[in-house]
Amino acid sequence: MLEVKDIDVFYDKIHAIKQLTFYVNQGEIVTLIGANGAGKTTILKTISRILQPSHGIIKYRNEDILKFPSHQVVDLGIAHVPEGRRIFSNMTVAENLEMGAFIRKDAREIKEDLEKVLETFPRLKERFNQMAGTLSGGEQQMLAIGRALMSRPKMILMDEPSMGLAPILVEQIFDIIKAINKNGTTILLVEQNAKRALEVADRGYVLEAGKIVAEGSGAQLLNDPKVKAAYLGG
Repeated sequence: MLEVKDIDVFYDKIHAIKQLTFYVNQGEIVTLIGANGAGKTTILKTISRILQPSHGIIKYRNEDILKFPSHQVVDLGIAHVPEGRRIFSNMTVAENLEMGAFIRKDAREIKEDLEKVLETFPRLKERFNQMAGTLSGGEQQMLAIGRALMSRPKMILMDEPSMGLAPILVEQIFDIIKAINKNGTTILLVEQNAKRALEVADRGYVLEAGKIVAEGSGAQLLNDPKVKAAYLGG
């Protein structure tokens, strides 16, 4: 479904991503783990066309997406739940969800999808007309995911969905990730909580300094001694 091949990404003179290659199959949860500064967020921003690679190929469903601006990537079926949620804090929950469907014209189906999102996130239904900036951190994360779902994506890029959340909310967010995937949406997940990410992932890649240094199934990486020592506290 997604093929990233030999990409290089620079921030000015800093070589952040180095000849990086990986793939995501349709229906999978694939996770990218690594220390802060390893390049995980940069990869997601490059796929969603916020950043431009200096070299390499990114194909989504066999189509070169580097020729598209970011809003057209959303139209192709890729949604991005960014690090730090990045909701519209001065707009209501309802307006944030409506923004997620901004590119769509199918009013009846938008209404149906809104009902599904509110069913998935009952807290958002309770706070439907509340200003988004007044929500708790967990509620804002739910809103960011719900907003992405309103574009009816085939793939979601999720960047640190559990960051800053209480443990009980972390479990809830990962349950939601699994449910979204079970309903047919492919997920590329960046997550500091490497253990939980690998537990839900079909496959994973370990990044160090912009390069992939290990890959395998979630179970394989969970049991890899080097991964355990570096990222799982074992």
